[in-house]
Parts: sequence; C-alpha cells; structure tokens
Amino acid sequence: MEERKTDSEATLQDLKNSVKAFVSRRGWEKYHNPKDLAEAVCVEAAELLEVFQWSTVEEASSWGNDASKMERIREELADVLIYCLSMANALGIDVSEAVFRKLEKNEEKYPVEKYFGRAR
Repeated sequence: MEERKTDSEATLQDLKNSVKAFVSRRGWEKYHNPKDLAEAVCVEAAELLEVFQWSTVEEASSWGNDASKMERIREELADVLIYCLSMANALGIDVSEAVFRKLEKNEEKYPVEKYFGRAR
C-alpha cells in the first residue's frame, strides 16, 4: 500500500504512479484501454451523480456534516479520478499540462468581463 498523502503533499505524478502500481500489481493493463477507461469514467461519474439524485441544492450543500454522505461522495469522486489518472497513464497524457492548456482556452472562450457571475 502506498503512503497516504494530502493534497498539499502529493503531486499528480504521485497519484499517477500509485494508480499505475495498483493496476500493474493486478495485471489489469490489458483492460485499461482508452475506450474501456472512458466508459468507466462515465459509470463512476453516474454513481457520483446518484448520490445527489432527488436532493435539493440546499440539502446537498448541508452534507458536509453528514459523515456517511461525505464518505460515499469521497469514494465515488476517487473512483472518477482513479479512472481519469489511469487513462492519462494509458495514453501518456501530462494531466497538469492538459488542465493548464484547457484553462487557457476557457479564459479566451469565457472572458471574465463578459461572463462574471453568469452561468451561461
């Protein structure tokens, strides 16, 4: 088992390495192809969404004090991230570079002066 670190201690590379080691120890590389990983991300994202199904915004916003809800959210969010990191490993994607590049595109697409405080 890998050493546990917090967000302020772990790097994305640490996370990618941990996911890669987990997959490798089980011989799952043959199953971790881009198509199947994309499907897995969607399935896990749907499971995360299911936690919020039929809840109001107010109810969901209050769950920070509900240990069982927060544990389920943490687990489903972790599953989504694990499959995303596994896809990055499978395709050789530098996640940080991809995120910064996409944020730059979004800065141009959604300038602050035009979109501040607007959801659409």
